[in-house]
Amino acid sequence: MSLTRRTLLRSAAVAVPAAALPTLPATARSTGTTTNAREAAKIDRLVEKIEAGMAKYAIPGAGLGLWYRGREYVRGFGVTNVDQPSPVTADTVFRIGSTTKTFTATAIMRLVEQGRIRLDRPVRAYLPDFRTADPSVAARITVRHLLNHSAGWQGDYFEDFGDGDDALARYVGGVAELPQLTPLGKVFAYNNAAIGVAGRIIEVVTGKPYETATRELVVDPLGLRHSRFFPSELGGFSVAASHNIVNGKAVVEPSFYPMPRSLHSVGGLISSARDQLRYARFHLGHPGIPHLLSNRARIAMRSNPGPGGTLFVELDGVGVTWMLRPTLEGPTVVQHGGDWSGQHSGFLMVPERDFAITLLTNSESGPALVAELFGDDWALREFAGLSNLPAVPRALPPRRLAAYEGSYVANQIGIDGKPGSFGLDLTADKGALVASLDGQAALRLPFYRKDYVLALTPDGEPTHSRANFVRGSNGDVEWLRYGGRLFRRQPADAPKPTLRPAHRHLL
Repeated sequence: MSLTRRTLLRSAAVAVPAAALPTLPATARSTGTTTNAREAAKIDRLVEKIEAGMAKYAIPGAGLGLWYRGREYVRGFGVTNVDQPSPVTADTVFRIGSTTKTFTATAIMRLVEQGRIRLDRPVRAYLPDFRTADPSVAARITVRHLLNHSAGWQGDYFEDFGDGDDALARYVGGVAELPQLTPLGKVFAYNNAAIGVAGRIIEVVTGKPYETATRELVVDPLGLRHSRFFPSELGGFSVAASHNIVNGKAVVEPSFYPMPRSLHSVGGLISSARDQLRYARFHLGHPGIPHLLSNRARIAMRSNPGPGGTLFVELDGVGVTWMLRPTLEGPTVVQHGGDWSGQHSGFLMVPERDFAITLLTNSESGPALVAELFGDDWALREFAGLSNLPAVPRALPPRRLAAYEGSYVANQIGIDGKPGSFGLDLTADKGALVASLDGQAALRLPFYRKDYVLALTPDGEPTHSRANFVRGSNGDVEWLRYGGRLFRRQPADAPKPTLRPAHRHLL
């Protein structure tokens, strides 16, 4: 989920009233052998939930991939474009956003197995001129730090460096200007810029542009026939258009679709539900899917997590780009997902249950449905018998809430290269905190354990998200971590910052 002002307010809003969307016949319901009655009923409930969410949130189209009990289920819902409606199919392509990061990491792991990269070697072993604002960090940071989001510098950096093959190299050069927020390796904070550095390492080690190398290492060997990086490569494909929501209606918004090439390793892959499910099955180690990595390497990607925290759900930490999500019953959920304006998706696997699900949507309201399926534990309970860690909100007295009150600000670098920031004002209210944006209540944050809160709408309805506070070395609250990003608590006497929200960013 994106953290622009628009998307934060949308996440706290009541359901978008659904406009009439064009309808077309559904695509094939499943592939493989016929499911039994119980399995069919579960799949029917999932279909009903998706269709209800699409109507509720005015989402024109979605692609679903499901692996359950040894069977593959893929299909499309709705239409690719409300102005020129054609049916979404399992092969319709969407921007998958930051699930691309796991493709970057898979390419890295292929190079690890070839002996060309080592995860615990310094970045400077591959990028000798790499610089950061804190020179000691540039000297010590490893490839693993990049991939588990513990680099510690400001992560939301989206500057466009043009369409040339040097775009990523120039982007990585700009990392030297990003402030170091937390000590290296100590704090989880979602870091787009760090994954950009990892993509640049792929370029230098292979001697090829990121897109070419990643296709040769991962996309093409896996037979992902509807997965590309450049819109110019989509000829003949069914393409999901990006939609904004205007007065409760889905409206095609072509300006949402383009993405700077500098961000391709961070979130640039365009793919289909069928391809995403095949990719999931590769990571589950299924026979019949090319084994590009050894079992040891695949498992290593979802092991040895870095620092934990929250990224909409609670995390034990991040392995090699995979978010590792705990459950009450014990098995780990391996998760990602991605956002770009008008294109929002979810992706998760449970290796111990041989279960995977992915959903791609083509509307700016897509995060609401993605949150229902990938933040809430409905799908996990239905198909994997797992549930989220308990989170029962409890009212705290004003004296305890006072330790968290204040203004919190997060910073970004926009596509235009200009700094942007936005802030949340947290105040106590009836045993919980209320987060306001520009004087408007955006979220209600009741605590369910020390430093951890549920993110609810101002009316108390769930957004299926959690957040937490991070304390500094002196034990005082220093940050709010929301959406994986760090919002710094401002001194009480600090002047209000000038806020300039960036237009877009990724998860």
